[in-house]
Amino acid sequence: MFTIILEQEQIERIHEKSLEILQHVGVQIPHEEMLNIFHDAGTDVDYKKQIVKIPPELVQRSIEQAGKKFTIYGRDKSKCARFGYSTRNYNSIAGEALWIDEPCQKRRYATLEDVATASRFADALENINVVGAMSDPHELPVDMRCVSVMVTMIKNTTKPIHFWYHDRASARYLNEIMIVLRGSAKAASEFPICYPFLEPISPLRFSFNGVDLLFETARLNLPVPIGPMAQMGLSAPATIAGTMAQENAEILAGVCITQLIRPGMPVCYGGICHAFDMGTTQLIFSGPEQAIFGVCMTQIGKYYGLPVYINVGLTDSKRPDAQAGLEAGITLMAGVAAGADIFGHMGISGVDQASSLDMLVLQDEVISFVESVMRQVDFSDDKFGLDVIESVEPGGSFIDKDHTLEHFRKELWFPKILDRNYYDSWLDNGAFDTEKRCQRVKEKILSKHNPEPISPDLEKELDKIVKKLPVSN
Repeated sequence: MFTIILEQEQIERIHEKSLEILQHVGVQIPHEEMLNIFHDAGTDVDYKKQIVKIPPELVQRSIEQAGKKFTIYGRDKSKCARFGYSTRNYNSIAGEALWIDEPCQKRRYATLEDVATASRFADALENINVVGAMSDPHELPVDMRCVSVMVTMIKNTTKPIHFWYHDRASARYLNEIMIVLRGSAKAASEFPICYPFLEPISPLRFSFNGVDLLFETARLNLPVPIGPMAQMGLSAPATIAGTMAQENAEILAGVCITQLIRPGMPVCYGGICHAFDMGTTQLIFSGPEQAIFGVCMTQIGKYYGLPVYINVGLTDSKRPDAQAGLEAGITLMAGVAAGADIFGHMGISGVDQASSLDMLVLQDEVISFVESVMRQVDFSDDKFGLDVIESVEPGGSFIDKDHTLEHFRKELWFPKILDRNYYDSWLDNGAFDTEKRCQRVKEKILSKHNPEPISPDLEKELDKIVKKLPVSN
């Protein structure tokens, strides 16, 4: 585990401050049905201002009720992401409005074709086990966009998927897709392929659609990550402590919402607060504060016994360069060592500037590096190799020994992107930098990888659902 940043007393103090915020300031929920449910649960509801002041007892009860372990499964159910089981998961971005074909080129609006490309691409990446759409298709009407996105993703990857849900109406179609995919509502509930993301709007507000669609996803008891993006100094206090207390309050309010809709609904604690750069007037994806937030929010989420999602492994750079590697590597290592369950969203160029497959390639390499650091080291007698040490004697070499042949492939991490060649060999092979090597790997994957296709019958049923979508005005 990571060297502790927060002591137990400090975690409890953050918790107490969050309870004070919920009880005395409250959260705004512009959803009459949800307000009525809170009122019936004994909370103080101001219907005019749409503000709910949540008592500590309801918060505690909701934490206790919430499902703390869940798994999402790909079209191939052997490919899954497990939460609350001390395993690590990595996802590509659920969707960006813009797309970058090559680093340093002009951005363009993302399309449904990009969803297909991103899904096939991440399907090939060894370390991305939750595939994000990476594209929010500009050409499709926003109200039913997610339905076409989901179908396209199912066709192009066998892994679990992640995309942006929109509202309750479109969620009904998404439920129908999952039922068709799995064969029954029961199987769709037992083997969810995705989850809706509940994102409170800092400070202390929820959107109507974000809450409303949960009444539909609750029918299949889909897990719900709850992740506000409180920005220190903009939408949260200009201190790390104050930002974490507010972020935590917003997450706990989300936990209450899920448990009042359906007790036992699984949740994931999304501690994804960020700092705000007063110089550029932009959110900071990967400064030192993000490493602190990643570790501390993981500690707080684990204090509640919940699986944790954090925003680390990201970068403020717009290209897969030295800055990107430094920022992604340091923040991801901190978050992984702290013990979070899922890390992302990978594949973003800068701070939500666009999606980039080149960046995703670099981050896949960073993940591989970090995962190798986190490996379990074997200390058995054979691994100590005292016999071979004795046979080599002082001044000898191990390079030609059977023990070396037997073990080096398992003991060493071999990069796919990073360069370790001699200078002349590197020069003779083109003197490529990291960005160019990422580009070459990207091109190879795009030209060669095709996921296992879906059955013609399933494709026909999925297309039938898309054709039923209402025509947007």
